[in-house]
Amino acid sequence: MVVSLAWILALLLSSSLASAAIVEHTFNVGNMRIQRLCKHQVVTAVNGKIPGPTIRVREGDTLVVHVFNNSPYNITIHWHGIFQVMSAWADGAEYVTQCPIQAGHSFSYRINIIGQEGTLWWHAHSSFLRATVHGALFIRPRRGRPYAFLRPYKEVPILLGEWWKDDVMEIDSQVLPPSDAFMINGLPGDLYNCSQEGMFKLKVKAGKTYLLRIINTNLITQVFFKLANHNFTVVAIDAVYTPPLVTDVVVAGPGQTTDVLLEANQPIGSYYMAASVYYSTTAAFDNTTARGLVVYQGSQSASPPMPLMPVYNDTKTANKFYTNLTGLPIGPHWAACPDQVDQSLFMVFGVNLERCHKNGTCLGPFGFNFSASINNESFVLPSDVGVSMLEAFYKGVSGVYTRDFPNGPPYEFDYTSPNTSLDFTRIFAHKSTKVKRVRFNSTVEIVLQSTSFLDVENHPMHLHGFNFYVLAQGYGNYNATRDREKFNLVNPQMRNTIGVPRGGWAVIRFKANNPGIWFFHCHIDTHMGWGLAMAFEVENGPTPSTTLPPPPPNMPKC
Repeated sequence: MVVSLAWILALLLSSSLASAAIVEHTFNVGNMRIQRLCKHQVVTAVNGKIPGPTIRVREGDTLVVHVFNNSPYNITIHWHGIFQVMSAWADGAEYVTQCPIQAGHSFSYRINIIGQEGTLWWHAHSSFLRATVHGALFIRPRRGRPYAFLRPYKEVPILLGEWWKDDVMEIDSQVLPPSDAFMINGLPGDLYNCSQEGMFKLKVKAGKTYLLRIINTNLITQVFFKLANHNFTVVAIDAVYTPPLVTDVVVAGPGQTTDVLLEANQPIGSYYMAASVYYSTTAAFDNTTARGLVVYQGSQSASPPMPLMPVYNDTKTANKFYTNLTGLPIGPHWAACPDQVDQSLFMVFGVNLERCHKNGTCLGPFGFNFSASINNESFVLPSDVGVSMLEAFYKGVSGVYTRDFPNGPPYEFDYTSPNTSLDFTRIFAHKSTKVKRVRFNSTVEIVLQSTSFLDVENHPMHLHGFNFYVLAQGYGNYNATRDREKFNLVNPQMRNTIGVPRGGWAVIRFKANNPGIWFFHCHIDTHMGWGLAMAFEVENGPTPSTTLPPPPPNMPKC
């Protein structure tokens, strides 16, 4: 059994823990020249590496990262999935929790690592810089506490990424094309031109167990990940432990992480690992495959087997993987799902159109620009008001955002009917910067309902500052009378990013116990830029320890 009795006994018997540490890193963000896919190009990276540095901390530590921006772009770094308990100023959401770090300037993030362990990651939260500015963040248990599974022989980051031959920072945000390649740990693999030597190789010893920390860093694409002739055992998602789930395929959307145990239990040889697209829309997509190699010690194999990958639109396989995941109530940091709900929201979201400005150039269909919205509100970052939303919250500055984000759509309709695709009476959304204000420590439940405007696709929705419980998910239009019977309130999976099913819905619930402004958005970067986002304003609590502290003195200025 993967969940070991030894772990439970150690948890009960441990009476003292080693003191927490301060872990410091320096990020030098700058341009570098690199060759990929037969082409030399200049990209922005951290410390001259793609992916960037892997950060390793323990639960309870304080992480300090000094960021020096030597690139030509303004930038912020988001610590994806970190709760930021009383450190909301370090969340790194551009114009939401901070003004960007201007070119030639620096900022030090100070982050509290509280109540979490597992695999998370960091990435730029400015324009499309996330494509090359990202890296892994591993949170290990406090000293003296074991994992919620048998300790692996070795831990291995597996970062899945996308690559464009053209500079993504020079591509118009309205028309970001499909990527030209996928990558495993920054390398595309031998199926691409000029990449035969550019392939990630993992050397293993027969009989050993490895913890693969899988992270989907993509701007656009969900992926299938497999290893020939081997199974995985899923033990955590988004830095939350799960009961062991044996599978031959992992599915991950942009922003999601999955921890799996890999047993090197096959005949000594070499085996291909592969990452390929899971895509459920009719738009153009990258239908290529990145490969890496697992090589057993002593292997002489010259012809590794290739895993049989699902077809690109295998929604059945993806849905089976996502819905078989549950939570682990006996795991550390688990909290029971609240029964009572204080605030209910019904969020209808998807891709829209925006009318072309006079004398403007519109690159979307029918002479319009692309847009996106939640409840017919298309979010606009307040980039021209001189303060971030969090600073406005802290200082009581008006005119930065309004607190009237609607609890539901302005009208009801058949959200997933193909007939709504080009309904020009509903396809245009208001541009606004609206938040939903919620009381401290209240429980918020959200029905996430996708629409079929323009196209039907899976949207990875990411909540900053919190994990949420995934109570249920399904296809078509959500029906409370029918679908509430499906709620799992006992051991629901917990995550910070959920792929809302194509043409379907999901219901999530979270405890708003961290004051500040917290972004909620689609993790497909084009969709976020088009406006598929909103924010929660969580009020301060009744005590100094539940009140947002003042900003650090070196916060960047707009």
